[in-house]
Amino acid sequence: MTTSAPRWDLTNVYPALDSKQFKNAMKQFKTLLDDMETFLNKASKATAKTDAKKLGKLLGEAINRFNKIYDLSGTLNPYIYSFVSTDSRNKEAKRLESEFEQVAVKANILNTKFLAWAGTLGKPAIKKSAKTNVSAQNHVFALYEAAEQSKYLMNEAEEILAAELTLSGGNAFGKLQGTLTSQMSVDFELDGKTQKLPMPALINLRSHPDEATRRRGYEAENKAWEGVQETLAACMNGVKGETLTLDKKRGREDAVHASIDAARIDRATLNAMLGAMKDSFPMFEKYFKHKAKLIGKEKLAWWDLFAPLGKTDKEYSWKEACDFIVTNFSKFSPELGTFAKRAFDNNWVDAEQREGKRGGAFCMGVEGVKESRVLMNFDGSFDQVSTLAHELGHAFHNECAYQANKTPIQQNTPMTLAETASIMCETIVTEALLQNIQDPQEELSVLEAQIQGASQVVVDIYSRYLFEKEVFERRAQAELSADDLNDIMERAQKATYGAGLDEKYLQKYMWTWKPHYYASGFSFYNYPYAFGLLFATGLYAIYQQRGAEFVPAYKNLLAPQVKPAPPI
Repeated sequence: MTTSAPRWDLTNVYPALDSKQFKNAMKQFKTLLDDMETFLNKASKATAKTDAKKLGKLLGEAINRFNKIYDLSGTLNPYIYSFVSTDSRNKEAKRLESEFEQVAVKANILNTKFLAWAGTLGKPAIKKSAKTNVSAQNHVFALYEAAEQSKYLMNEAEEILAAELTLSGGNAFGKLQGTLTSQMSVDFELDGKTQKLPMPALINLRSHPDEATRRRGYEAENKAWEGVQETLAACMNGVKGETLTLDKKRGREDAVHASIDAARIDRATLNAMLGAMKDSFPMFEKYFKHKAKLIGKEKLAWWDLFAPLGKTDKEYSWKEACDFIVTNFSKFSPELGTFAKRAFDNNWVDAEQREGKRGGAFCMGVEGVKESRVLMNFDGSFDQVSTLAHELGHAFHNECAYQANKTPIQQNTPMTLAETASIMCETIVTEALLQNIQDPQEELSVLEAQIQGASQVVVDIYSRYLFEKEVFERRAQAELSADDLNDIMERAQKATYGAGLDEKYLQKYMWTWKPHYYASGFSFYNYPYAFGLLFATGLYAIYQQRGAEFVPAYKNLLAPQVKPAPPI
């Protein structure tokens, strides 16, 4: 391959894990938490009957103190994770990650104490007192939300115990899944020579133009997952079991309830979206069947699902990918293009495929420097160019918040909006490519990739929703074996892909490597992507009508400015 890709640079955050600056920041974090504990123990004695001005001052100071805590934790945590996520064998980074998590438990406990206090005050008292204090008024939405979510708290002692136990419970199981899957590699013959491929590189072979290579990749992948499925099933049971126990104690209706609140939508909205997704299945099934016909088959096997069509010999070098994104982001907005160039010039992206690095892709904000960092596994395909644009969409979302001087609390964005920002940038690069294509075969390739991506966000995301829903329902009765999880995944895929895929060759091990299923305290990570696709597609259509004047309104949607912006 000719797609040499960079590693990210975070030396402007701290020089090194063993640097004096990093160690001092860890000490400062502990001090901030101790001071906050002392303050909150006194402040939380105030009630709804306390003088409004006095209560407003207490709420404002609590907000200011939490923002300082989150600003520092939002610097330390991503810095440490930048080492852990790219090298799971880095023992010092993993030790520091554990040390930070032990300290951060106190932050979670203090946040819970604040939620409980807000709940005793109620919205009327919060509204009245917030008007007397600038910080409280600027965060009144967060205060209202805290009062609302306080309904789903256990008593203080139970919440403290839950926060402490999760480090050796659900959180530990999630870390085990990440460590195990990131350190797996497979000997695989590619381009005439045997190579040791890390799992992300093996998974990326799903879009290889040669069917024999795709099938061998699928078979090698499944063999590898079969060898670790029982360990990963134990991880899944641990994470979901903890979530079920806590949801029940906190009075949640079901496992979906907390995720709906986190997404800031209601159940009717979720059900309406799921219904619309399901209604589209016949259209996608028609697409799957036609794709099968084009490659000479009756039905697609899983390894054919991502097979490229049309002219597919284009492989992007890293520089070509960066130049393409900067050029076409600039056409949407010069500011967006300049932002992407800054990200590339300053090595914000870790794109190299290597053993020990976690799979997939993500973007994380680094509060201390008001920058973002992106992890991905670049292989030169347009799919990975699109992934890069997606993650830079998240980074630009962060940038909009930084420009608007949003505090860490104000930056607490639901995934429904976050995935809108990322998919918007995906759409920009795909549409740009389509506008400049002359070769019909190349146009076919891009259009098919676009439909394929939509099918994943609509059809496959729905299958993941069905999978997780059934896992929670059955885990409430007993632990699930690896065979149980495989069966649930296959049935979920059959229910969504229908006759579009060959049911003899599905991907029953999808649950093993998707980190979303193993996030303790964050269930149903999947459906916000569908929300983002639908919302971003609509927004892009408006952009096509309005052009450059749409951009300020779009930025205001992502991070509302102090001054009103034009309506969407």
